This record gives sequence, structure tokens and C-alpha cells, in this order.
Amino acid sequence: MTNNILKEIKESLAVLSIPEKAAFFPKFFKTGKGEYGEGDLFLGVKVPDQRLVAKEYYSKINLKELSELIASPYHEHRLTALLMLIYKFEKTKEINVKEEIIEFYLNHLQYINNWDLVDTSCYKILGRYAFENQKESLLRTLSHSDQMWHKRIAVVGTMFYIKKGSFELTKEFVTQNLFHPHDLMHKANGWLLREMGNKNEAELIAYLNQYYKQMPRTCLRYAIEKLDEQLRQDYLKGRI
Repeated sequence: MTNNILKEIKESLAVLSIPEKAAFFPKFFKTGKGEYGEGDLFLGVKVPDQRLVAKEYYSKINLKELSELIASPYHEHRLTALLMLIYKFEKTKEINVKEEIIEFYLNHLQYINNWDLVDTSCYKILGRYAFENQKESLLRTLSHSDQMWHKRIAVVGTMFYIKKGSFELTKEFVTQNLFHPHDLMHKANGWLLREMGNKNEAELIAYLNQYYKQMPRTCLRYAIEKLDEQLRQDYLKGRI
């Protein structure tokens, strides 16, 4: 049965493969030597198509089978596995099942190794669970990790907190990793600050006034993107 369900999923994705996408994605996701996605392989399947496959199979596949799929060298296999995991998490009301999914997620972090895999899954699974069960320590541990993807999971995971009007964890993680050397962390930090501002602009302004002169430029630009143009220019030109 295990081989059959995995075979069906992989065949469903293979049919949806677009050669032009398969050629484009390795460049887009930086898979060259020394780049952040080095060595990743692509089938060339669009995300909406992967969602359709995930919706069809999430209730039919178990975690053992998902473990095999998420370990695939193909990016779309891993993302589809994560989409199915999200659907499983969102559909269950049983806390023991949710805990199994959280354990699965944490045990497979090595395969959540590109920004789209992180951003699609982390706040809907880990961030939501942490918020609903006061388990901030799960995210905090990742924020202190030496691995960039773990740090990104932590800060993007706070998106669920922001949606609920809670901002302290986001500010804590952004500040902690404000000077991370990688641009992908600067973008994530700025993005989450911008989302905080969308929810409560005063919170963003207060944070920016304390830290904007120290921020990497990319982080600042992302954070202020939705502000009034005059205010944006004041931050960019250091007039505040």
C-alpha cells in the first residue's frame, strides 16, 4: 500500500510537469554550487497544481509514507508532502494527532530547506501549534539554531501570532537575528515587521524608531514598504 500511494502521488505530479518550469526553477531557487538551494532537483510543477494533488491524497497517506515523500530529492515532492501535512493538521481536532504532526515536522527539518518550503508550512503548523498551546519554546529553540532555515522557520512561524494581534515574539526574533549574514533572513525579518505594521502600524513605527538605523537595508525596505511615502523616505534617508 505504501509504495502504491507514493507511486500514485509521484505519477500525478509527473503528469503536471512543465518542461519550461523545470528549466526555470533551478535558477529561481538558486541551486548552483555554493548557493542556498545547491543541488535541489525540480520536476517543473506549479504550486496550484501541487495543492490539488495534496488535497486529493492528504487523507489517504499516513505519516510513515509522508516521511518517505518529504525525503525526496525533488523539490515538488517535498512541498507537496508539506501541503498534505498542513491539510492533516488543519482538519484534525485531536490534540494527540496534532502533536504527532508537530513531532513529524521537527524531525524532518532537514528537508524543509528552501524559503518556499519554510514559508508555506511553518506558521500554519508550528506557529499555530505554538500559539494555541503556549509552546513558544519550540520556536525560540529554532531561533537560536545555527542553521539559517531554522531561524527563518522561527521568525516566519510568528506570522500566526501577528494574525492574532500578538507581536512580542516577532520583535524578539527579528532583533535577535537582525544582523544575520544572509539576505534571506533580512527579507524574512523585514517581511514579518511589515506584516506587524499591517496589523498595527504604531507597533511597527515604535520598533523602527529604535532599530531602523542599524537595520540591514533590505530588511528596512521590506519593513517600510506599506508606509506612507513621505514616512518611507524619512526612514530611508535617516531623518527620524
